[in-house]
Order: sequence, then C-alpha cells, then structure tokens
Amino acid sequence: MITDLKVQHILTLIFLVSKGAKNNFIPITTTLLGKNIKKSQQAASKHLRELEKNGFIERLMSGRKVSVKVTEKGYSEIVKLSIILRSSLESLPSFVELKGSVVSGMGEGAYYMSLKGYTQQFLKKIGYIPFPGTLNIKLEQPEHIEAVSQFDAIDGVFIDGFSDGKRTYGWAKCFKSKLNNSIDCELIRLERSHHDKTIVELISKRNLRKLAKLTDGTKVTITVPINS
Repeated sequence: MITDLKVQHILTLIFLVSKGAKNNFIPITTTLLGKNIKKSQQAASKHLRELEKNGFIERLMSGRKVSVKVTEKGYSEIVKLSIILRSSLESLPSFVELKGSVVSGMGEGAYYMSLKGYTQQFLKKIGYIPFPGTLNIKLEQPEHIEAVSQFDAIDGVFIDGFSDGKRTYGWAKCFKSKLNNSIDCELIRLERSHHDKTIVELISKRNLRKLAKLTDGTKVTITVPINS
C-alpha cells in the first residue's frame, strides 16, 4: 500500500521516469515540469523539494541548472502503484448489467427481423434467424440508460445495411446477452430506431415473451459480456 507518496506527486514521478530519470540524472526545469503535470512553475518546484525531502528523488544543482534522478524508493512506489492499478483494472466486471421493464413495441420489429437482407446475415453471423420480433425493455435508472451508450463504441456482430431497390435499411449491431441470467439472446443496436435511448431491444431464436413468461411491466435483467 502506498503510504508516503502524496497523490499530487505521482504525476511528477511518472514524468521523471518517462524522461529517463530512473537510471540517470536528467536536466529539468520547473517550467517544463509544471507544463507537463498541469501545475504552475511554483507548484512544480515545491513538488521537487518535497520529493527530495522524502527520499523519492535526488537533485544535483549546478548554478541555476537542476538535474534529477528518481531513487529506488521513488521507483518502488511507482511500481507499487502500477501493480495496484493493473489489479484494479483486471478485476473490473467483464459485463454490463441492465435492468428494466418489458414494454410493448409498435410491431416494426417483426417486419424488419423477417427481411431477407437481414435474415441471411443473421444466419451467417450469429448462427440463427431470429424469431420475428424484438423484446423491448424500458430502462428506468439513469446509470443503466447511460451504460447503453457505450455499445456504440464497442465492437459487436455487425449486420450491414442494404437496399431492396425501393428503400434502404440501416445497419445493426448484435451483442451476445443473457436475459435474467439464463436465456441466451442478443442485444441489438440499430442505426435507425423509432425508440428513444431508454429502450433496448433483444432478439433470440425463440419468442422471449413466451419463453420467459413475460408481460408488460415485468422486471428483467440483461447481462452483456464485454471483451476487454
């Protein structure tokens, strides 16, 4: 556990190490240091004095020129921090959990899920042709509504848009999911949707309403694994 190193000094030590100060005395100006750690020149100067006082760096003065080297103690603290951060990142949940209630849609899902331009791709890319229709879930908590937006930046199974000569149809992205931690399905994100951001849609091989015995208002949980 890091006990001696102040949080505001971490960026200073990291910057010095990145410039080669683990093994060498490197020339440094407090103006340059301040610019890189987003602090004033005076704050940067204070950081160096405090780091030296606590044994995290050594300083050599030659007139107005200053050279700095990170000590073993200082480098050890950076290594400890790195281990803590890596452990924290690796222990992050590897899934997104969404909670909401079943709501009725307007019937477009059945039409779109039956279009040949989509069904051929579904069969090839996710291994099945979905039941014609989507299960609509209304998210009620702000944290769940905001969590959905990250799927726009995450790679899913991409279903290309297409044209039938009369009109064009937008793309879709599918994400393998579990409904209520037991039923396999896909969360589907559409380029063109009639729903607002509080509604997410699920597709599956089977009729999810009947399979899970759902009615409007039923509370459900959607779990979407995320590849890190």
